[in-house]
Amino acid sequence: MYAEIVFPLPFRNSFTYSVPEELEQYVEIGIRAIVPFGKRTLTGFIINITNTPSVTEKIKPITDILDKAPIFDQKILEFYQWLSDYYLSSLGEALKLSVPYGLEVESKRKVISDKGFCLELFAKEKNKESVKAGILKILSEREEINLSYLQKQLNKKNIYSTLRSLEKTGALTILDEIEEAKVKIKKTKYVKLNKTIAEIYAYFPELESRSPKQVKIILELINKKEKSVPVAELLKKTESSQSSIESLESKGLITVYEKEIDRKYSETYKEEKSKFKLTDGQQKIVDEVSSCMDKEIFQPFLLHGVTGSGKTQIYIELIEKALEQNKTAMLLVPEISLTPQITSRLFNNFGELVSLIHSRMSIGERYDSWRRILKGKSRVVVGARSALFAPLKNIGIIVVDEEHDASYKQFESLPKYNARDSAIILAKTYNCPVILGSATPSIESMYNARSGKYTLLSLPERVDNAKLPKIDLVNISIERKKKKMENVFSKILLDKIEDRLKKKEGIIILQNRRGFSTQIYCEDCGEIETCDNCSVPMVFHINKNILQCHYCGLIKKVPGACSHCGSLSIKYFGTGTERVEDELSFYFPGIKIKRVDSDSISRKASLGKILFEFGKGDIDILVGTQMVSKGLDFPRLTLVGVISAETTLWIPDFRADERTFQLLTQVSGRAGRSKVEGEVIIQTQNEKHFALQKVLLNDYEGFYQKEIIDRQKLGYPPFTRLCLVETKDMEEEKAKGAINDFYKELAAYKKWLTITQPASAIIARLKGNYRFQIMIKSYREADPGGRILRQAVLNSFVEFNRKSRYRDVKLIYDVDPQSIL
Repeated sequence: MYAEIVFPLPFRNSFTYSVPEELEQYVEIGIRAIVPFGKRTLTGFIINITNTPSVTEKIKPITDILDKAPIFDQKILEFYQWLSDYYLSSLGEALKLSVPYGLEVESKRKVISDKGFCLELFAKEKNKESVKAGILKILSEREEINLSYLQKQLNKKNIYSTLRSLEKTGALTILDEIEEAKVKIKKTKYVKLNKTIAEIYAYFPELESRSPKQVKIILELINKKEKSVPVAELLKKTESSQSSIESLESKGLITVYEKEIDRKYSETYKEEKSKFKLTDGQQKIVDEVSSCMDKEIFQPFLLHGVTGSGKTQIYIELIEKALEQNKTAMLLVPEISLTPQITSRLFNNFGELVSLIHSRMSIGERYDSWRRILKGKSRVVVGARSALFAPLKNIGIIVVDEEHDASYKQFESLPKYNARDSAIILAKTYNCPVILGSATPSIESMYNARSGKYTLLSLPERVDNAKLPKIDLVNISIERKKKKMENVFSKILLDKIEDRLKKKEGIIILQNRRGFSTQIYCEDCGEIETCDNCSVPMVFHINKNILQCHYCGLIKKVPGACSHCGSLSIKYFGTGTERVEDELSFYFPGIKIKRVDSDSISRKASLGKILFEFGKGDIDILVGTQMVSKGLDFPRLTLVGVISAETTLWIPDFRADERTFQLLTQVSGRAGRSKVEGEVIIQTQNEKHFALQKVLLNDYEGFYQKEIIDRQKLGYPPFTRLCLVETKDMEEEKAKGAINDFYKELAAYKKWLTITQPASAIIARLKGNYRFQIMIKSYREADPGGRILRQAVLNSFVEFNRKSRYRDVKLIYDVDPQSIL
């Protein structure tokens, strides 16, 4: 028996391994295997089993099998194959998404050094800039280092020959170690009585005279009415030691055994279960989608419902229907901020059948959640984009809530998939309907609905006769001239806040920037304090009194003088959430304010706690970034204030207008979700801007019509498909050389594609790497599936790898990018 295996590495081919006889019964498609790979040991995915090998060279055997049951079957394998093909990654990199982080077993190379000898050799080295000198310098300071980390420090991959020559001198030793999986099943020792109570009482006279602690343990277990108890809990309660347990076990009175512990993520946010009666509009939508579920027909629906129109209740009804049909359901939300409320509602309706998957969970909780889904114990999955790859079987409905949100796009690692678009392909795989829901659908999704690719469903009115909020635009340039500005607040907004506070109503203030001041500027030399690793300004955080880069995380002390010229004339510019919070505390002393941004909710379950307190009325004002604009539903929230509408409007990206319209419409929609009418105050420097005017009129249709004409004129999605090719390297010359060489290969496809000249990225340096980009456009009329575009990129890469002297520079492909920064 032979198995074809792929690895989460950038290789596009599979590798053949022989299956030892003792492992044959365990080998299946979808199982992970531990195998030798070159001089390493790796975890790979079995994608095919044959009786004849496809290669003639020596075939290595599989070392071990990791899974008892397959993680994916042939049907789902086709979905991952599509994912890797479309987003230009290897199949192994795509399949890595099917398992939670921390499960892989692999060998790691370590370098153990003789620090003193390395220092001697470094002193003798004439060329201190050489690779050898670099290695010796690092190893003279560290006794033990991972090979991968050493390569990263030197920014060089090919250091093996230098290391081997140093190993011969005795300066270092290279070790290969097998690194076990980072996450395992959690087990805890439990204890229970091993005899009847009558039999145990016979031992009491002896136990009482010799070991009263053992009597305490026995009495506690009798008190538990023959239930098993965790050993740690029992010892703590009886103030006993482990030796007492061992003694009782040796007498045969108790049994100690290991029990698997299910690590469950618990939300602090809780809601009372409410019984809703669907409106006629909601019922009509449920019926239409249900008929596709009954017939097992794949159909994408775009649900365009205004904020507060009851989309969540429709999702709950459809999930209930899927469960009645003995199927499973998936609900994707764009961000962690949406999960506390939606999760609470799902748990209220479906209890233990619900499992969560998102980044705020520990790796143990994520692993146990994944295992519950794999075993079929959980049949409803809710989570952010990674929940798309949960091992659900027999899916009956997939819901993508707030489908317009850019956070559905993976932008950090390969494959750079879009969970919304991938969910449609997954639904097609299972022949089930998929619903994309939003109050502000993306231009692409609405275009697909208008052109008949999706079915458009509409909810134009709020439930319970609630009215859409009244929106006002306040021009802060005019207000400043009238002397009606108090720092970042207009008098109008402050008066409105005061009025709502008197009425004990809830308020949200949006400022889509973290920190206190977004830049520090020197009045004498004109320089801005920038990050050492990135070409972006450092942000001042007043709470910790530090400067921080929001891209690489670098922290600096706050300078007393300009770090460029030494001048003391430094000014703090820009407004972040910390400054807004600080000013509100000054204007309204004694009120309870909480900040909701990624700095303030880094602690586990802290967001759920904040939302719970806000819902109860214990918090008066929430100040936050775009986290507060999504999905929050509180009847007591009646006022929304936006400090600056321009934070997203001035970004040099073709989606800037769309993002601004969506953000402001979404945050406005948090207000007035009950009988009390809501109000929204948006501060801006240009109230006549088209996108802001459409927000004011709540006119999605008008915004869409203008935007779609502009996109067609300028050749942007949905009329084209984009691919962003990026090179990055610590050395500017290498990154630039690589992009120019790649461009030469791409030029052969100019007949079919529009290819921009290589250029420096808008953020030219990020995390120490210089970045250069090429944007490729493929018109959908000529290349509907994007095959020509993908072929051009892959073929160019082959030629680039063959010819370019910069082939070791990292090339990154982003198909359908959501940001071009």
